[in-house]
Formats: sequence, C-alpha cells, structure tokens
Amino acid sequence: MTEKEKKFESLKKTATAHKTLSEGEAEKKAKESEKVTKDLLEEESEKEVKNLKEETKKAIIEKESAEKASVEAKKEIKKKRLVERGRESVFGWEPITKLGRDVRDGKITDLDEILDNNKKILEEQIVDSLLEVKTDLILIGQAKGKFGGGKRRAWRQTQKKTKEGNIPVFSSMAVTGDENGHIGVGIGKAKETLPARDKAIRKSKINIIKIKRACSSFDCTCGEPHTVPFKVTGKEGSVKVTLIPAPQGTGLVVGSELKKILKLAGIKDVYSRSTGKRRTTFNFVKACFNALKKIK
Repeated sequence: MTEKEKKFESLKKTATAHKTLSEGEAEKKAKESEKVTKDLLEEESEKEVKNLKEETKKAIIEKESAEKASVEAKKEIKKKRLVERGRESVFGWEPITKLGRDVRDGKITDLDEILDNNKKILEEQIVDSLLEVKTDLILIGQAKGKFGGGKRRAWRQTQKKTKEGNIPVFSSMAVTGDENGHIGVGIGKAKETLPARDKAIRKSKINIIKIKRACSSFDCTCGEPHTVPFKVTGKEGSVKVTLIPAPQGTGLVVGSELKKILKLAGIKDVYSRSTGKRRTTFNFVKACFNALKKIK
C-alpha cells in the first residue's frame, strides 16, 4: 500500500471512531438544514402576514363602528334640537318637489322669496326648515255634558249613518305662525283625533301667508309694526270680522279664538267688530284669516 492509501484508511478509521461525516454528506445535511430554516422562516412570515391582516381588519371594523356611532350620536343630537324647536319633521327629510330640493340644497334661504313669487308649497318641511314656527289648536268642538253643557275642546265629532252603524269623524283646526308676519290656518279630518290634528298642522303650514304690519292708528306715533295697516273686513258664511288699527298698549280686543291667530301673526294691538253667527268657530276663524289675506 502506498502512503496516500494508508492516510486515507486512517482518516476513515478516525471518522468512524468519532462518528464524523464525509464532505458530501455534510453538504447534503447543510442543504437540508438550509431548506428547513427557509421553510420555517416562510411559515413565520405567513403567520405574521395573517396576523397583520386580521389586525388591520379589526382596526377597520372598529373604525367603521366608531364612525357609525358618532354619526348616530350627531343625528340624535340634531333630532333633539329640532324637537326642542318644534321642527322635528325636517329630520331625515327626503324632498319630492323641486322647491323642496332647492330649499334642502340651500338655493332658497328665505320663505318670503317663495311667497313673493307665488310658488306653491306642497311639503310642510319647507316651512319648518326656513322658519321657527309655533302651532296652536282652535277649540272648535265641545265635550259632552249634562243639560247641553260641557267644556270646549280641539276636536269636533260628527257621525255618518250607514248600514253598518254610526261612523264617527273627528275634525281639527290648527294655526301656525312665527309671530313675525307669517300665519297659516288648516283643517284636518280623520277617524281618530291625533291623525286629524297632524293633518290640520300640516295644512296650516302649507297654507302659510305673509301679512303686513304697521303703526297706523291716528293716536299712535311709535313707528313699530304692531297693528294692521288699515281697516280690513273678512267674510265667511254669515260671519263678518272687521279688524281696526289700534294704538300701542291696547292689546287684542277680539274673541278668545281670534287672539291665537293674531298673536301668532305678530299683531299685538287691534280693535275688532264682528257680526253673524260667531258661535260657528270654523267660520269665525276663517273670516279673520280672510281679513288677514287682504293685507298680505
């Protein structure tokens, strides 16, 4: 044997004795270890990516829920403010008419612009969004009482005779105004009291008009718009109502139900004269409203 062969055999014996690997096996093992580490790193990176995706999804969901909660809270606050001002009908309003869309978009910001151009109002939200109005009910009915008596009430009940029996119908009359020269009167009928009231309020807002006020009494020189500008008469049925200018401090010298109309119209002082069957409150109020229409 040559020296080289002897050295090689001695190396083999030492390798088997110490259980060491040859160069080829070591390279194979190294390559396998590199693959294992690569696989482990890829698995860990995939897990990290998944965790990041899940965290981002959770963050997006939480952000969307927070935004929805804030929007709902703002809506509730807005609704409360509108309810306090008596303008809850504007909340969530989707206008149908072109005039309503112009008001919602801010193209029209004054109700007088609509009334001066004789545009027809078909949605009550138009008035609610442009004016802070107040409403009141006229006492047109009478509760049942002994011997024909009873308290006055806001609903007048009538009945219709049919084969099925008596069908009751309730009527209501509402007045709407801003106490600054705008007034409207409406009548509503329904089979129940509350729907009749809602109809009357809606119609009173749709029928709103603008009236002129002045200081026109011969013995008053205050210069403030507190009474009607001239003597005016309105008629409905057999009832005639005449409104006469009065000096400041006189008050409303009219019937109790007409005071509600004139107060919401912004008239503080006036004399009046009325003839006809004034107990028919429907005609009494309409006659006053017709008189106010002549000074618009």
